[in-house]
Amino acid sequence: MRIQIQIIEKEGKPEYAVIPYDECLKLLELAEDAIDLTDADKAMRELARGDDERVPAEVTDRLLSGDEHPLKVWREHRGMTQEALGATANVVKSYISQIEAFKKAGSTRVLRALAGAIDVDVDDLLVD
Repeated sequence: MRIQIQIIEKEGKPEYAVIPYDECLKLLELAEDAIDLTDADKAMRELARGDDERVPAEVTDRLLSGDEHPLKVWREHRGMTQEALGATANVVKSYISQIEAFKKAGSTRVLRALAGAIDVDVDDLLVD
């Protein structure tokens, strides 16, 4: 790639580089591709170390739809009942049911306990 570059100096030193707009767009696209590759490499390393997990498309689709509470989606993905989750997180089943039905938001303490029990970040259980 050969780019025409105009250098603008200030006090005898290069201050700005001016390039054609089309070339700028190409460079931005290349930079975004490089960032994407770096992010993908990082994700693959995290998977290989066991620091992250693959999430099936079905789970991702359910989370993105917003039709169900993330707690329910993650709980079911982990193969847990409300009772089992409650026993693990020391939270009563009825409270979990109310959170999953969008009737209660859940306190910070409870959401932390539930997130720990299903091995997700608390942020993964927050609803807009």
